[in-house]
Amino acid sequence: MMEELLEIKKNEFLRQFEALVDNELITIEFAEQERKMFLTKMVISDHLIEDGYKEKMIKSVLDLLKEEEVKVVPTCKEVKSFIRRNKFLYQSMLPVGIAL
Repeated sequence: MMEELLEIKKNEFLRQFEALVDNELITIEFAEQERKMFLTKMVISDHLIEDGYKEKMIKSVLDLLKEEEVKVVPTCKEVKSFIRRNKFLYQSMLPVGIAL
């Protein structure tokens, strides 16, 4: 079964990735510097976390950035621990010198 990915919108104005689930917004805030994407903060409601949307949101954003060949610097704990758990998939996205 294919894991469903969320439809991600990159909101340049608010500097965040957004996904709408059950009329609720999940966001991951970012800062961009020199072809690096700093993922700084995740906002998601508890019941969406319970339904597994935290993982789906992070995976969707990382897969999007992987396609664009952008290096990722995870500074929020949710994204850090996700990358740590899925090292073989996302390790290559970390800039040189960044270890989790």
